[in-house]
Amino acid sequence: QVQLVEFGGGLVQVGGSLRLSCAASGIILGIGRMAWYRQAPGAQRELVATITSGGTTEYADSVKGRFTISRDNAKTVYLQMNSLKPEDTAVYYCNANIINNRGLMSNYWGQGTQVTVSS
Repeated sequence: QVQLVEFGGGLVQVGGSLRLSCAASGIILGIGRMAWYRQAPGAQRELVATITSGGTTEYADSVKGRFTISRDNAKTVYLQMNSLKPEDTAVYYCNANIINNRGLMSNYWGQGTQVTVSS
C-alpha cells in the first residue's frame, strides 16, 4: 500500500526557517509530479510548489523567493521554507502521482503537518 508521510512541521518565529520532508513508501514503480499544498484555517487548500520528475519547479507567487522545493533520487520531496511569515501558517500536505505495483498511476496525499509562524 502506497503512503506519503510528512515530517518537519512545527512552531517557528517570523523570519525563521523550516524544512519539510515527505517520504513515499510501499511498492512503487515510479513517481511523477510531486507537490506541496497548504490549507489555513477557514481557507481552501492551495498549491504551494510543484516539481516534476525531471526537476522542473513552479511556485505560488506568495512563496517565490522564499520557498524551495526539491526531490532526491529515491522517494522523498522536500520544502525548504525561509523568511517565514504569519500568513504561512497552515497545514502542509504532500501530494504525488505514483505508479503502484499494478502499473497504475494514482494521486496520493499525505496526512499533513502543521506549520505555525508566530509574530
